[in-house]
Amino acid sequence: MKLQVLIIRKDVLLLRNWIFGTLQILSQKINAKLHDGVCQRCKEVLEWRVKYSKYKPLSKPKKCVKCLQKTVKDSYHIMCRPCACELEVCAKCGKKEDVVIPFNKEPEKTENVENNLRSSHRRSCRRNEVNDDDLDFDIDLDDTEEEDN
Repeated sequence: MKLQVLIIRKDVLLLRNWIFGTLQILSQKINAKLHDGVCQRCKEVLEWRVKYSKYKPLSKPKKCVKCLQKTVKDSYHIMCRPCACELEVCAKCGKKEDVVIPFNKEPEKTENVENNLRSSHRRSCRRNEVNDDDLDFDIDLDDTEEEDN
């Protein structure tokens, strides 16, 4: 981590951390974001924000205007996904417009469980799966051949 000292005015210093790679990772996540559950106009607005580097992701969930709980996890949206799906409105502007890309019916947390586990626990789980596979035997225990003779 490098520190750079910038002189703004006399006797005023601004310390700025230069961490290489963080901005690239953040911009890749923003570019990969799918804007679903919004109308055509709101989708164009969000794409413009991404294109001209004005899009800022949320740091913590916002409050939904319908259910009044902190469940809004998408930037610039005013409604959570379940409320927007239930009312069939745009999650960003709240108008009853045609939604361009509807929300997925699957829950958001469909990621692989292994991503959240520590590597040692993940390895032990894999070893257990391999051991369980070794115990499966395909032995035919029927005595049908002996009875036929």
